[in-house]
Amino acid sequence: MTADGLAAPPTRIWQPSAERVGGATLTRYMGWLADRHGLHFDTYDALWRWSTSDLEGFWSSIWDFFEVRASRSYRRVLGRREMPGVEWFSGAELNFAEHVLDDRRPDGDAIVHADECGGIRTLSRVELRAQVAAAAAGLRRLGVGRGDRIVAYMPNIPETVVAFLACASLGAIWSSCSPEFGAGSVIDRFAQVEPTVLLAVDGYRYGGRQFDRQEVVAGLVAAMPTVRHTVLLPYLEPSPDHSTVGATTSWEELLASGAGEPLQFQQVPFDHPLWVLYSSGTTGLPKAIVHGHGGVLLEHFKKLYLHFDLNENDRFFWFTTTGWMMWNVLVCGLLTGAAVVLYDGSPAHPDLDVLWGLVERTGVTCFGTSARFLVSCMKAGVEPGRDHDLRRLRTVGSTASPLPPEAFRWVYEHVARDLWLFSTSGGTDVCSAFVGGCPLLPVHEGELQCRSLGVAVEAWDEQGRPLVDGVGELVLTQPMPSMPLYLWNDPGGHRYRESYFARYPGVWCHGDWIRFTERGSAVISGRSDSTINRQGVRMGTSEIYRAVTAVPQVLDSLVVDLHRPDGEDVMLLFVVLRESAELTTLQGEIRRRIREQCSPRHVPDRILQIAEVPRTLSGKVLEVPVKRILMGIPADRAASVDSLANPRALDYFIELAGTL
Repeated sequence: MTADGLAAPPTRIWQPSAERVGGATLTRYMGWLADRHGLHFDTYDALWRWSTSDLEGFWSSIWDFFEVRASRSYRRVLGRREMPGVEWFSGAELNFAEHVLDDRRPDGDAIVHADECGGIRTLSRVELRAQVAAAAAGLRRLGVGRGDRIVAYMPNIPETVVAFLACASLGAIWSSCSPEFGAGSVIDRFAQVEPTVLLAVDGYRYGGRQFDRQEVVAGLVAAMPTVRHTVLLPYLEPSPDHSTVGATTSWEELLASGAGEPLQFQQVPFDHPLWVLYSSGTTGLPKAIVHGHGGVLLEHFKKLYLHFDLNENDRFFWFTTTGWMMWNVLVCGLLTGAAVVLYDGSPAHPDLDVLWGLVERTGVTCFGTSARFLVSCMKAGVEPGRDHDLRRLRTVGSTASPLPPEAFRWVYEHVARDLWLFSTSGGTDVCSAFVGGCPLLPVHEGELQCRSLGVAVEAWDEQGRPLVDGVGELVLTQPMPSMPLYLWNDPGGHRYRESYFARYPGVWCHGDWIRFTERGSAVISGRSDSTINRQGVRMGTSEIYRAVTAVPQVLDSLVVDLHRPDGEDVMLLFVVLRESAELTTLQGEIRRRIREQCSPRHVPDRILQIAEVPRTLSGKVLEVPVKRILMGIPADRAASVDSLANPRALDYFIELAGTL
């Protein structure tokens, strides 16, 4: 706070050098716009405003600048503009995988893979193309063709990338889940799309342990009668006993059956389905979100080249599993010519230093992770810059939840001083970000640098009026090419409209609270449906967490605001503490921090200690499901237990619900 009681402006913590700005692909793109189209922009904000006011001009420039290869060009950039139902690049035919495996690129590493056992495998671009060609031919021999669904119950390994690209090359439709997912959660997802081929592993490793999954795979096959072929990859054992699974084709047999076949790319319409992603499934059957070849291609050309500033000299890593959209984003990194670095295992085994060691060993230049991981490293006193040679590391990206200001400072003090740190936020729904990083702009503590190009994102109040320096609903007033084509098994598009367009007809409402500054930067305050409303003053949960986790003895937290039938509201704060800490001695400090950093109205009515915060497999806190459980809704209706990383963590709240 300043002396006059006003909030202090956020600290500028990093400024890109003239050399970095000059070498950015975004700078080259702006020069190309000037030379080719006579469009001159002095600032990023001016470029963004053009990109959202002239959608046809912007997205056609992305097509041209990145030299999209299409067997048939488009008639119009935009047909129908209405949301939902927008039509992009009608008439165009292309293939996403053809751009990933572009034979115009020089050979070099395409995939670098590491796991908990310490080994590192590399796959060159030539080897990747050969394996994709063999896998695609093998799938063709199994009868897979355009429009068929292939589902993968596989970890974050090179074979999964090969299988996806083979699927895409055929015009088939891909969907994947991590083998950490329980059988019920996987069936809830995969059964919706009625797959013909299941790709699976015999098990996986995590946290120093091995988990056999053959019985689960057998259960998946039994529950999905449309599956005609099961392809099994031995991962835990070289020659596992497959008798529990039934008739299978091994991964080696699949590749051998297609060895030597040429790489072919089925040409498909711009809006032909590429993959199906799923919502987290915390409050019911997950939405099966369908994205198209062309929309994903253009969005990730833009995002990864212009906003992540990747190029063929980079090694791109993001910690993810195959059940999170960031895996799809990571694979899209191959579009830039960068090598992608895969890690299969726990980010905390044997300790929180393991991923920083991976950065050093594999030469990662862009390191992506979750805000929770960075905060955990900060709390644990990890010293990456001191303990590792990170000279190649240029960029750190953070997503999944808001990154607090103190974590920004930790990165610059304990990882590297001259480093571009960007926080990014979007959604599985578009498989990209609405707000995030820009290599031309400074970094301010606690802020996302900018609105993404081509994304007409605003903060709206309840009357649908745009706000500046006020917290409102995150909305999109114009369409994006990577918006869902539709939701699977959604006749008439009813669920699609209800999910995104019910609140503001014709305008996408995402369900996040966001604030834009006058500079165009942004601050995410959490999910709007879990916002804490105290006496008419609304606050995002991330602001509460920021204050609470600033207490050194607090490791994690969860907050809910319950509206009781008698009209009274009760705000409950749950905290995970260090072993040596006692809640009785910390309550005063926690309340003081919230009172001073948030507001006196948002001091919790009760603070309760828990063993762990329930989270999804992608790391999201289950605020709304916990709230529903505490309001008396049965746990099996409030949350999809199989989608959770730690389902037993719900037991505490189920017990507590009976006492409130």
